[in-house]
Amino acid sequence: MTTTTPSTGRTATEPQHKNRGRLANRAALNGQNISLIGALVVVLALFGALNDNYLSLNNIQVIAEAATITGLLAVVQTVVIICGGLDISVGSQAGVASVVSAMAFTTTGSNAYAGMAAAVAVGLLIGLLNGAVIVYGRVNPTIATLAGLAAYKGLAQLLSDGRAQGYVLNDPVFVFLGRGAIAGLPVMVWILIVVALAVHVLLKYTDLGRNLYAIGGNDTAARLAGININKYLVAVYGLIGIVSAVAGILLTARTGSGQPTSGSEGLELKAITAAALGGCALKGGKGGIGGTLLAVALLGALENGLTVQGINSFWQNVAQGTLLVVAVVVQQRRTGERAVGLPA
Repeated sequence: MTTTTPSTGRTATEPQHKNRGRLANRAALNGQNISLIGALVVVLALFGALNDNYLSLNNIQVIAEAATITGLLAVVQTVVIICGGLDISVGSQAGVASVVSAMAFTTTGSNAYAGMAAAVAVGLLIGLLNGAVIVYGRVNPTIATLAGLAAYKGLAQLLSDGRAQGYVLNDPVFVFLGRGAIAGLPVMVWILIVVALAVHVLLKYTDLGRNLYAIGGNDTAARLAGININKYLVAVYGLIGIVSAVAGILLTARTGSGQPTSGSEGLELKAITAAALGGCALKGGKGGIGGTLLAVALLGALENGLTVQGINSFWQNVAQGTLLVVAVVVQQRRTGERAVGLPA
C-alpha cells in the first residue's frame, strides 16, 4: 500500500524505490570489482608461471610506476563519465604539460617548482577551455575533446619543435618525484593514492559528488532540482586539466625530459578502458574509483606481462581495444538495453 505525504505530495514508496536503485548499483559495482580481482589474480598467476621474475618485488614496483600516470587520468575520466561526459584529450593534455614543465624549468634557471606551477596553470586553462566549448558552445563532449586531442598534440609539438625538451634528471625535486620512495612505496604511487582518495571522498561523501551522480543519471531532473549543471561541468573539466598536468609532470620526472607525444600518446584509450572496465556506465550516473583502480592494475599487469614475454607491443593495443569492447558489451547486457540495429 502507498500513502501520500501532505507536505510533498509524494508517495511513501518513492524513497524505497530510490533506495532499491542505490542498492542495486552498489551490488553491481561490488560484483564488477570481484570480477576484476579474479581477472587480476588470473593474469598474475599466468605470467608468474611463465616467468619467474614477473612476481618479483622489483617488477611489481615497475608495474605500479608504469600504471600511475594511466591511473591518474583514469580517476578523473571516471568523474567526467559519471556526470555524463567524456574527455578523449587527456593524453594530449599530459603531453602539453610535460613539455611546459620542462621548458619552464629550463627558462627559470632550473626551478622545478616554477616548471610544475606553469604546467598546472596551463593544464587548468586547457581544462576550462574544454569545459567552456562543451557547455557554452554546446558541442558534444566526444567531438569537443576529439578536436582537443588533435589540437593539444599539435600544440605540444609546436612548443617543443617535435623534440624532447629540457633535462631534469639533475634536479633533486624531479628525481624524487620520478624515482624516489616513501616507506618503500614509489612517490608516484603515493601521488596516485592521494588523488584517488580525495576524488573518492568527493564523490561518495559530499553534496558535490552526489550532484555529479545526479547530473549523469538524469540531467533534466538535476536541473529542476536546482543544480547548476554548467558550472559543475566546467569545474569537472578544469579538474581534468589539473590532474592531466600532474600526470604530465610525472611523465617528465620519469623520462627525464619534456615529452610532446612519447609516453602520453594512447593514454586516453587506457584511461577510458580502465573507467569502463571499472564499472562506469558510459551514459553516466554510475561508477566508482575503487573499480577504476582495479582496472588500472589489471591493464598494467597485462601490459607488463606481454612485455616480459617478449610479445609484440602492437598486441597490447589489440588487448586494450578488446577489453573496452568487452566492458561495454557487459554493461549493455546488465542494463538490458537493446543493441543498435537488432530487433527488440
